[in-house]
Amino acid sequence: MDRLSNTVRPYAWGSTTAIPALLGTVPTGEPQAEMWMGAHPGAPSRLTRTGSTRTGEAGRERTLTEVIAADPERELGRATVEKFGPRLPFLLKLLAAGAPLSLQVHPDLAQAQQGYADEERRAVPIDAPHRMYKDAHHKPELICALTPFTGLCGFRRPGEAAEAMAALGVDALKPYVDLLGTHPEEAALREVLTAILGADPSTMAETVNLAAAACARLGGAHAPYARIARHFPGDPGVIAAMLLNHVELQPGEAVFLGAGVPHAYLDGLGVEVMASSDNVLRCGLTPKHIDVPELLRVVRFEATAPGVLRPEAAGSGEELYETPVDEFRLSRFVLAPGADPVDLTRDTPQILLCTAGAPEAGTLGLTPGASVFVPSGEKVEVSGAGTLFRATSVT
Repeated sequence: MDRLSNTVRPYAWGSTTAIPALLGTVPTGEPQAEMWMGAHPGAPSRLTRTGSTRTGEAGRERTLTEVIAADPERELGRATVEKFGPRLPFLLKLLAAGAPLSLQVHPDLAQAQQGYADEERRAVPIDAPHRMYKDAHHKPELICALTPFTGLCGFRRPGEAAEAMAALGVDALKPYVDLLGTHPEEAALREVLTAILGADPSTMAETVNLAAAACARLGGAHAPYARIARHFPGDPGVIAAMLLNHVELQPGEAVFLGAGVPHAYLDGLGVEVMASSDNVLRCGLTPKHIDVPELLRVVRFEATAPGVLRPEAAGSGEELYETPVDEFRLSRFVLAPGADPVDLTRDTPQILLCTAGAPEAGTLGLTPGASVFVPSGEKVEVSGAGTLFRATSVT
């Protein structure tokens, strides 16, 4: 096992206090949005293998990406390499939202492969602001709340969205209300989102400001949109957000987000796991590039219930969050004081993250925010009091 040193990314929407509070560190005053645990090239974890010659370079700090590249089958297991290639297929994060994230969707695997190949063919620089496909992988994800957590997840029924907009009494929203109330579901959602994103910016900014004032006045179910508008005044994403389900998670609850499902996290601290990809198409609540035609190609225009997940017992104290993908599998262990050690050995790579207490993984003592990488087949037992999340893949 290897203790990981991880990068905290300072995105503007990050909380200034949530991650420091978990880690027991002093806040810097700057936003601390995400702590990445994995081998994604954007911010790979680092480790030092003292006393190990597995890759022939004991005692030197290296990235997890370098360690895996040196011996993929040893680190990941043959089955993982055969199924996903010589790369860690998942990325684990601590995510701390102090302000709304961008409204966004992720492509499915075929769309990602096609989009990546097209941008490569056109020689779009990988770091260009308008580049959408950074790799050829899809990005399903799961967020599990550590604190009360709010977000937007998937389209709600058109009638519900029409009712929410109509209550604002804003004349400019009436065409959207009419479309949502009279057209079939897919057509209604597609036409309204297309109209919102294609509207004249100055006219839309005025509409957003009127809608935000009405939301603040009404409060209740409309209050989240007033808060979003305070962070993004005049942004068409404020109106687009009213098409989506508002979700409130309690600690331990989670939500899964598949391809084409529009979503945005609004507030709270959580453990996020995803297929290791950086493909994002944005719909609003951002100053970043929005490619409307490509977005409309990827979005799935269907109303879906958020599907709040709660962990289910899976034996040996494991509580599993069931998802329909193989790149990642997230589970939780709540370890009681004095209980027998729990064997977590698996023939797949694992990352263990402590979120409470002071458990031990083998000989490594953990504190909240500490994480370890466990290579495929490596013997590992955990004990002591605390909470551990385990991310691994399915082969």
